[in-house]
Parts: sequence; structure tokens; C-alpha cells
Amino acid sequence: MVVGVVGLGLIGASFAKAYKDSDYWVLAHDIDENAMKISKKEGFVDGNLTSENLAECDLVIISLYPQAAIKYMKDNAKYFRKGGLVIDTCGTKRLVCKAGFEIAKENGFTFVGCHPMAGNKYSGLTHSKGELYNGAPMVVVPEDLNDEALIKRVEEALSPCGFGSYCPATAEKHDVLIAFTSQMAHLVSNAYIKSPSAESHKGFSAGSYKDMTRVAWLNPVMWAELFMENKDNLINEIDCLIVELNKYKDAMINDDRDELIKILDDGRRKKEELDGN
Repeated sequence: MVVGVVGLGLIGASFAKAYKDSDYWVLAHDIDENAMKISKKEGFVDGNLTSENLAECDLVIISLYPQAAIKYMKDNAKYFRKGGLVIDTCGTKRLVCKAGFEIAKENGFTFVGCHPMAGNKYSGLTHSKGELYNGAPMVVVPEDLNDEALIKRVEEALSPCGFGSYCPATAEKHDVLIAFTSQMAHLVSNAYIKSPSAESHKGFSAGSYKDMTRVAWLNPVMWAELFMENKDNLINEIDCLIVELNKYKDAMINDDRDELIKILDDGRRKKEELDGN
């Protein structure tokens, strides 16, 4: 099996390393020539992925921002292997999947939207590792959610990466849930750290502060694109949070200790019901 990887950032390079660790032949493309040099020197990329050899790839993993992923598919549509599998790894799915499904139909390859639920606060090739996906969930977005054979094909193609679970979903469901589970966490963390009190936190902070601010350290260009593409769902989550925050604020303004206890207990019970701890 020959695997093509487009984009050698944290996500793409980690895919390349995972496949190389399993002795696959890995071709890659990145506009950063230095990234290509490093990947070849370190031995997890065997050669350049080009329009001439793209058809040799049984699987192509496009690890770019959504708009760039769409452009790559459009520019290389006629070069993909007929019947070959192409996936993306974008953090939003509606836009890229709509384009990917259409391009694939017109050019005879199979496109499936994917989103690996793994990463860390760093970005770039230097922080990539072949074990990044071990045990992590992978969201799979096929055009037909009932196409079990295709979902199984994706699972088999990604097996060297060691994902812990595969969660089929529509692009719409993915974007609704990712606004809550990922985008809001990054947005709130990024806003929270802007408090004037943050300037004096050293010596007064421990695990809670670290947990709350971990993802404030983000890639602003990438997250801005993801936020804008999913702004309807993200704005809805922001509105929900504002409503809840105002309940705490109003209870304190009104010196209503009983109401504050109730609100806090509601949140504690909700967490326990959802996650068991």
C-alpha cells in the first residue's frame, strides 16, 4: 500500500510517521521545502508526492486547512487514483465534505471526511509523532452514513495509526458537536487568559489554571478559519454560555446564596451524568 500525505504539520507528519512505522511506502507534499527535507532526512517520507505519482497512492490524506484542502482536491482531481481513497483531516466538515463528495464523483475516486480527535497545544512537524493517534477517536463522515462497507474500508486503511474508536457522523452533526467539544474550549481559554489578573497569577495558580489555559496556546490563523466556517454553531454555543454565566452573576449580585448553590450543584450533577466523574 502506498500512502500519500499532503501537508506535513503536526497532523500530517504524525500520519506519515505512523504509516512509515508500519513499513508503508510514504509519499508527501508540503509547500515548505524545509519540511520535506527534514521528513526525508528523518526517514518517514520516501519521496515527493506529485501529480505524476498521485495515482500510485491507495490512500491520500489531506492535512491542510479547509480552503486549502478543497483547492488541492480541485487542482489534482484528475490525478487521483480511480477508485482510490482520499480523506481530509479538517476540524470542520460541512464545507470540505460538500466539495470533496462532488469532486470525487466527477473524477472517479472516493472521498470521506475524517477528523482525528488528537493533538496538543503545539503545531508543526517538529512536534509530530507516530503514536499521536494511539487510542484516539476518529470521526468518519461518509456521503452515505449507511455505507458500512465504506466505513469499514476507512477503518482498515487507517489501522496502522492505532485509533481507539471510529465514530460515523454527518457533516452537520460533526460541526454542531465540535463547536461545543473543541472550538468553545479554545475560544473560552483564549478569552480567559486576557483577564488583568493573569499578569499576577504566578504563585497563585495550580491545576485549574493550567487546565483552563492549556488550549489558549493555539494557531490563530487555523482557528480563525475554523471558527468562521462554523460560526453559526459556535455563536450558538457562545450565546448558551453567556446565558449560563449570567445566572451565576445574577445570583451573586442578588446575594442569593441558595440560588448559587443550586446552580453550582446543577453543573456538578450534569458533569457526573455525562462523564461519570
